Amino acid sequence: MDHHDDVPDLDHRILTAIHARGAAPRVAAAARALSLAGEHGALWLAAGLAGAAVDRERRGAWLRGTALTAGAHLASMGVKRLVRRPRPEHVEPLVRTAGRHSFPSSHATSAAAAAVAFGALGAHVVPPLAAAMCLSRLVVGVHYPSDVAAGAALGAMTARLGARWMTGGRDHG
Repeated sequence: MDHHDDVPDLDHRILTAIHARGAAPRVAAAARALSLAGEHGALWLAAGLAGAAVDRERRGAWLRGTALTAGAHLASMGVKRLVRRPRPEHVEPLVRTAGRHSFPSSHATSAAAAAVAFGALGAHVVPPLAAAMCLSRLVVGVHYPSDVAAGAALGAMTARLGARWMTGGRDHG
């Protein structure tokens, strides 16, 4: 069953184009690795815990940022259960997925939350890695661009709304 009618044509075309360009073996391997690392927010949760272990002065901020990232991921799973948009069927996925619903991308949600939260703590490598994570969801063919955009917006908003709590009441943004 093709759900193309439920998805804007531009969304469909962008996914098709990016997925096709991701057929190069190195690109596909990198996208698969990011997908695995980002499952259930694992990469970002590990990064937050590592930050807390290394940056003892700001341990609390790192742990609260990690909690915001986990909370954003959980929120995306809740939205997914409500929206129930099927995953793309017109491209062959390069990875298996934990669930069958596509909107929003939970990988993008946790990545964007980590980019905002950990980026505010000076982890400058996190935002570009988060952007690569978001793009990887299209390369592996398991999300539409609007799924990724919505997930990234949800994650960034969650982390931004929690910024004052994360930094102990000091607003750095």
